[in-house]
Amino acid sequence: MTDAPRPSPASRPSAASAAPVRRRAAPTGAVLGVLYMFGFCVAGPGIDITAKLAAATLPVGVIGLARFVTQTTLLGALLLIRPEPMPPLRALPAHFARGALIAVATLFFFAALRHMPVPDAMAIFFVEPMMLTLLGAALLREQVGWRRYAGCAIGFAGSLLIIQPSFEEVGVPALYPLGTAAAFAFYMILTRRLGQQGGVLPMQALAGLSGGIVVGLALWAGAGSGSAHFDPVWPQGLEWALLAGVGVFATLSHLLIVMALRHAPASVAAPVQYLEIVFAALYSWLVFREFPDALTWVGIAVVAGSGLYVLHREQRAQIRADALAAAAAAAAGAGAGAGDGADPAASPVSKSGEPS
Repeated sequence: MTDAPRPSPASRPSAASAAPVRRRAAPTGAVLGVLYMFGFCVAGPGIDITAKLAAATLPVGVIGLARFVTQTTLLGALLLIRPEPMPPLRALPAHFARGALIAVATLFFFAALRHMPVPDAMAIFFVEPMMLTLLGAALLREQVGWRRYAGCAIGFAGSLLIIQPSFEEVGVPALYPLGTAAAFAFYMILTRRLGQQGGVLPMQALAGLSGGIVVGLALWAGAGSGSAHFDPVWPQGLEWALLAGVGVFATLSHLLIVMALRHAPASVAAPVQYLEIVFAALYSWLVFREFPDALTWVGIAVVAGSGLYVLHREQRAQIRADALAAAAAAAAGAGAGAGDGADPAASPVSKSGEPS
């Protein structure tokens, strides 16, 4: 896993061989990204299955703390064996914010799992790509057309097909996966922004450390409160193994998603993530004998289809933006070349700047 190629650009080929090498290298990066994301889909539900088992007897905060302590310990040991570049100091506040966001997302989701089947909670969480699109428009001033807004609206409507029956059955906890989706959307924005600063292991170790601090403070504040989520208790027997499993699955899966985003654009890697629902349904049936009903599958289909459509429109928008940028650069280069070698008297533009 950690022997994967580093994300830095490949060595520049000579001018004579530049085009063929690029054509061979680009698909390789995309394929690696897809494979890493598929690995995430296989490993990711393991977090939820082990967390649901542990949540039967342990507070959510204890499970979350174990997840981050395990992640930090494992990655710290790996860094001693295989050092990687640390992020610049100026980026540390953003890394801490990233860890805090994944802590919030984790706590919301683990709390939901105490009341809901894993596939149902995960299906509601998958409105996250739509939230990411809306956040990009609101915070990053990205251009979002009406088709993507419509896709987001349909996706949220699909999530209601899952939320509404769950809300009638379990109440407010049916909304917790939406909190996870919101926090994870912000987390993904920071992951993409910080993905090229430093190595993968330090990036995830910092997320584990800061996430553990946030959860630890929540447990300290909740000690003696009687809270089902944040009043800490000491694990016993098999609970230790379940907590270790949560940490191992979390560390592996989030390393895989970072590597996926480093090797392939989000528009290529992200659609594969919907396979995670399939593996979650399989694991949930094997362990808990829980399987989504027909209405839930309809909701899953609507959410997944809307998410894929939004990603498709984003990819098309990016292709158009890249084409316009390339055309503008080519025109600027041609204009500069013409100006360098042109006779001023023969120029088609007058001194006033207007066409002659």
